[in-house]
Amino acid sequence: MIDIVLMIVSALLILLSLLQSGKSEGISSAFSGTGGLNLFENVKERGPEKMISRLTMGLGILFFVLVILSNI
Repeated sequence: MIDIVLMIVSALLILLSLLQSGKSEGISSAFSGTGGLNLFENVKERGPEKMISRLTMGLGILFFVLVILSNI
């Protein structure tokens, strides 16, 4: 039973992480030096982005707990 729930949670976690928008310029800009380096920029998530981010965090925690429970 836990294995089935674990598979569903992992599929949802993958889908939610794919729905999130990128929060950085990418690794190519880190090596090429293009784009500004905004280490202290305060960017707030709003609306659907915030909801998707919180759901991803919650599912990640649930995934971690389910993996531990399935190994006990």
